[in-house]
Amino acid sequence: MSRFRSAPTLIVLAGFALANGGCGKSDQKPASQAPAAAPAAAGGAGELTAFELENGIGPVKEAVKVGPVDKELAEKGEKLFAAKCTACHKFGERYVGPALGGVTERRTPTYVMNMILNPDGMYTRHPTARQLLGEYMTQMPNLGLPQDEARAIMEYLRTQPSSEKK
Repeated sequence: MSRFRSAPTLIVLAGFALANGGCGKSDQKPASQAPAAAPAAAGGAGELTAFELENGIGPVKEAVKVGPVDKELAEKGEKLFAAKCTACHKFGERYVGPALGGVTERRTPTYVMNMILNPDGMYTRHPTARQLLGEYMTQMPNLGLPQDEARAIMEYLRTQPSSEKK
């Protein structure tokens, strides 16, 4: 009878051994021979490309090019920010979420837009977003904004310098 009780344990151990490449045998190449790839994000949702590491994960797939601040777009972004973002963000201090003064000096415009447009995907797969989630213990909600509104908010954020003294 004890033989039947140990059978499930053996099955689990055998499954574990197979899942980990068998008994001491590995198909993995040494690190020096492994193909160069971006590190996997914590959470195991797959590897990120260099573009995704720098610019985030979301619907914005090409780098957003910016020139001088578009004042009209920034004004639209200011109104959207006041309506959608101020419950959690301030510019010069930590609040529910991180201080956003100077955020476009720390992150690319594309990263900022992808964070606005795809916070769930960012928290799931992007290491920087996961680090922020761990620090603030609050996930940014998906506000369901269209890409043009996220662009306007990002343009407004460009007008907000960092309040940190250097």
